[in-house]
Amino acid sequence: MRMMPISLCRPGMRLAKRIYSDDGIVLLAEGVELTATLIRRLGECGISFLYLQDHRTDDILLPELLSDETQLRTLQTIRSTFRDLINNTPNRNKSGSYPYIGRKMREVMNLIMEDLGRSKDAMIMLMNLHMVDHYLYMHSMNVCVYTTLLGMARGYAHEELVTLGLGALLHDVGKTQISMQVLQKPGALSDYEFDEMKRHTDRGFYLLKDEPNIPILAAHCAFQHHERLNGTGYPRGIKGDEIHEYAKWIGIVDSYDAMTSRRVYREAMLPHQAVEMLYSGSGTLYETSMLQLFRDKVAIYPIGMTVKLSTGQSAVVCDINSTCAHRPIIRVLTDEYGIELKAPYDLDLSTHLNVLITSIELDAENKKMISV
Repeated sequence: MRMMPISLCRPGMRLAKRIYSDDGIVLLAEGVELTATLIRRLGECGISFLYLQDHRTDDILLPELLSDETQLRTLQTIRSTFRDLINNTPNRNKSGSYPYIGRKMREVMNLIMEDLGRSKDAMIMLMNLHMVDHYLYMHSMNVCVYTTLLGMARGYAHEELVTLGLGALLHDVGKTQISMQVLQKPGALSDYEFDEMKRHTDRGFYLLKDEPNIPILAAHCAFQHHERLNGTGYPRGIKGDEIHEYAKWIGIVDSYDAMTSRRVYREAMLPHQAVEMLYSGSGTLYETSMLQLFRDKVAIYPIGMTVKLSTGQSAVVCDINSTCAHRPIIRVLTDEYGIELKAPYDLDLSTHLNVLITSIELDAENKKMISV
């Protein structure tokens, strides 16, 4: 299969992966032929990329961080919990007003950790490219999965991972107390609206701090995930070691997932662009050592993406090298003149150091490129 941005998909192309709703309903089956209407509607639903059939890459399979069942169960749990909080603002003066939150979230955390534990070399890869859902719900799941992977790589013990994962899963729960008009506004926020948006951190803390089965550290993750090393974050402007380590991890991942997700006001960044943007804040916004571990665990070039090589050839990423993420295994499709090869072949860039990825070729026909 090949991955292509929705903006460059054309009628006649066929899906290589089903498209699901967050209810688990198959909206479009594998093999469905795209029409202009389908492409437009998928884009309106927030789908940024599609996996498409291509006889030269049909044997390239996408490893999933989570099973479809775990993803759907997690999204359903987040959605139902958050909707309850939107519709029924809890009494902040009464402890344990929503005791089921901790129970439900621990259940999905167990499923997530079980899935992630099956592969010790699992990498952070773009998720939900085949699901239609509300951004807040997908974002909460993504941040949880990516942060838990980092915690595993960091060597945290089981209970530490549970606390970190719960903090990540619920880091934006305070947004359930923010007006939907502000959350979903397509343009720039006014000063008043931005101040209102920033209040999701302390509102999240007050929602979680007295809930049974929610560690107080998880509540502090909701409180602190927008704080930054140099004190320019919010809500309190604290610095350095005043920010808990878990909140620092979540702050990095929260920013990464926001940048690599399509929003109503901008297109999604690709992983290498988002990592570069994060590194611009190394030592000032984010801990350098944390960014280094994060970079080593991110699949910079997603499987199925078309890339241009220093040899002039075009290729598709077919696998990730877990010990050398920036040098994946690729399938070379053309010669240096752009002529399709009769017999495409695979090349491991970690052992062919003279060959470099020079750009990402998003659309071979239109020659649209992004340099790397």
